[in-house]
Amino acid sequence: MSTILKVEGLTKHFPGNKNGLFGKRDLVQAVDGVSFEIAAGEAVGLVGESGCGKSTTGRLITRLLEPTAGKIEFQGQDITKLSNSQMRPIRADLQMIFQDPYASLNPRHTVGTIVGTPFKIAGQEPVGGTKKRVQELLEIVGLNPEHYNRYPHEFSGGQRQRIGIARALALRPKLIVADEPVSALDVSIQAQVINLMKDLQKEFGLAFIFIAHDLAVVRHFAQRVAVMYLGNIVEIADRDSLYANPKHPYTKALLSAVPEADPDAVGARERIRLTGDVPNPINPPSGCRFRTRCWKAQEVCATTAPALLQVGKSNVACHFPEN
Repeated sequence: MSTILKVEGLTKHFPGNKNGLFGKRDLVQAVDGVSFEIAAGEAVGLVGESGCGKSTTGRLITRLLEPTAGKIEFQGQDITKLSNSQMRPIRADLQMIFQDPYASLNPRHTVGTIVGTPFKIAGQEPVGGTKKRVQELLEIVGLNPEHYNRYPHEFSGGQRQRIGIARALALRPKLIVADEPVSALDVSIQAQVINLMKDLQKEFGLAFIFIAHDLAVVRHFAQRVAVMYLGNIVEIADRDSLYANPKHPYTKALLSAVPEADPDAVGARERIRLTGDVPNPINPPSGCRFRTRCWKAQEVCATTAPALLQVGKSNVACHFPEN
């Protein structure tokens, strides 16, 4: 399979508070040296606690945020430093689904206008006209094509997210970054939206970056999973290897917290409780960033940052990986 996206050393530092009148500004190290690849048609999950840099990574890849350093290569083209006008033709192939279906749709516009806007921006006129194509898209995502003239407030949360998916699909993209697309929805609706996205991925051969903090949801959707902690990727592996045999202590702790449906399996499973809070991204720990909460930490962890190296079927950044 050909590589559709290649990210190398991706970094984003936000300016923080100023130290005194003439002091330097703090830098919030939101994303710090992230590297990974995605093949065409592949779904990769990006997971971790709140504040680990998942959503920032997604916004950097779609160029909604400017990277501080690093390289983003999309379909063989370096898009890291392209201007908005240079990005416009590329955005047809690189789309985003946002977390909050209530905030990401303009309440003053009808569904027809919202889903049809990508055609207008790209200067494209679909065969048979924009209205016909928009109604086809609404049908594809499970909405009534007759609702073309309705407004977002007339729809439920799940339906609004379907409108967001239809908008992202409009220009037939090759890669969609889905930023926690179901976290604002009821659990009963989450499965419907995820199944819809899975069907669309197969039907149109889409590549997905699926950002989430719910590991059960990611397991259902992604073929490969990357785990982030405090701006770094600490482990990346195919889904089955990662869930059955996690190599990084942080991944193991995350998986131990996933609710278990089988009551008999609850007692048999080891429950790992992490002590302390996530460190401040303004002043992250030296060496391995997870060491302040890790039960395996030794002296080398404080002095040397572990590289992301292959261990078994996983790539893991740890001096003392599991097994």
